[in-house]
Amino acid sequence: MAINLGFLLVISSLLLSLSSADWNILNQKKGKYGLQITLKNYCESWRMNVELHNIRDFEVVPEECVDYIGKYMTSTQYKVDSERTIDECTVYLSTSCGLKKDGADAWIFDIDDTLLSTVPYYKKNGYGGRKLNSTSLEEWMKQGKAPALEHSLKLFNQLKGLGVQIILVSSRKECLRSATIDNLVDVGYHGWKSLILRDENDENKDIQKYKADVRKQLANNGYRIWGILGYQWSSIEGLPTPKRSFKLPNPLYYVA
Repeated sequence: MAINLGFLLVISSLLLSLSSADWNILNQKKGKYGLQITLKNYCESWRMNVELHNIRDFEVVPEECVDYIGKYMTSTQYKVDSERTIDECTVYLSTSCGLKKDGADAWIFDIDDTLLSTVPYYKKNGYGGRKLNSTSLEEWMKQGKAPALEHSLKLFNQLKGLGVQIILVSSRKECLRSATIDNLVDVGYHGWKSLILRDENDENKDIQKYKADVRKQLANNGYRIWGILGYQWSSIEGLPTPKRSFKLPNPLYYVA
């Protein structure tokens, strides 16, 4: 009896080990619903749930998805996804915005990965697979070499042509103002109404509160905020809300 019991325990242990191995995505086995799960499926699902704001507060991209995320951020699909966002902004402007053209119509843009791309930085730093080094990122920003996101530049110029006041609200620190302005102008952005960066009083606030407080002040100053274009949920959540908000894709990092 003891021998039989021992044999059963060994078999059970082996079966449990095999069952656990089946769940390793790198083995590309079937999921619990009988679907064939590949690494690409898994990473695409992870990316989509980041955009849906189901996955939050992550510090790094899952190790097995770093290559996938890198390919996505440099792919035609990323450009198409971003351009579709801009197309929706354009439809909204043409159908639902009753612009007064009295100097109080406003639109808010974020900067990083909204107007300027940080992909060149992340390309050299693991496409989100390493924990963000803020000092390293700021040193890269000081170089002022971030390229423009052409789809956003198109919307920027369209809004400027309509007489909308363009307000740039970034979580960048005030010490980066000069480098940020030079970078923006060098790649084609000019004519914004104001550029708001975090000063010493804002550095201890979480990003969502900081940006919501900025919107509150703008509203108190009489601006009608018709829309926001940003790359993180923290750019568009919180009160007061604009009439519409639009989020660009960005699975590289999370800003609370």
